[in-house]
Amino acid sequence: MTTEQELQSLFNSLDGNQDGKLSINELLLSPGLSAVISSATNTSSPQALLSQYDSDEDGHLTFEELKQAVKNASNLT
Repeated sequence: MTTEQELQSLFNSLDGNQDGKLSINELLLSPGLSAVISSATNTSSPQALLSQYDSDEDGHLTFEELKQAVKNASNLT
């Protein structure tokens, strides 16, 4: 289980350019953190995460989209 604060910290760590969105490149550049996200969201890869949870289809994940993915996987406390 992940708390919202832990998720925000993880998101911030992955958001290299600090634009408030995670690109596929940011997800792929940190395989360890991406593995944590994949586990928390029950997805197999960063690509799967984006295809399933990029609700506005802009090619990036916002914190809210990531939070929704973790909630859907019942891993947010």
